[in-house]
Amino acid sequence: MATTDSYRLLIDQAAALSVAQPLTRQVTAGYAGAALLAVDGRVYTGRSLTGNCGVAFCAEVGAVLTMLKSGTSQITALATVSNDHRLMPPCGRCREMLFQLHRENLHTVVVLDDALVTLAELLPMRWQELWND
Repeated sequence: MATTDSYRLLIDQAAALSVAQPLTRQVTAGYAGAALLAVDGRVYTGRSLTGNCGVAFCAEVGAVLTMLKSGTSQITALATVSNDHRLMPPCGRCREMLFQLHRENLHTVVVLDDALVTLAELLPMRWQELWND
């Protein structure tokens, strides 16, 4: 498997979006930035949105929503960078969302500080496997 250097473009684009920007006293954008490489070869990006009342959208959600406008849902690689400049895996809700978008997303490479892992490794024992679908 390739090294994280192979994904430098994704990392750099995600890091550029990972700049906290208070929008109001209750809401901040950009605690994390995400960049994903879709099978169409394009890079899609997103920023997190965090509110004090628990309403939040991860950066991965923003990137996926941007990607969906192009009509694709299959992801080759994903990098998410936090405000402390660390690569982080998607949260559980985002892992599930990525899998439900397209079953082939289990092969998505998730870029971390010291490893490359697949979504399948981050999402073992999926509940959907109880049914034939």
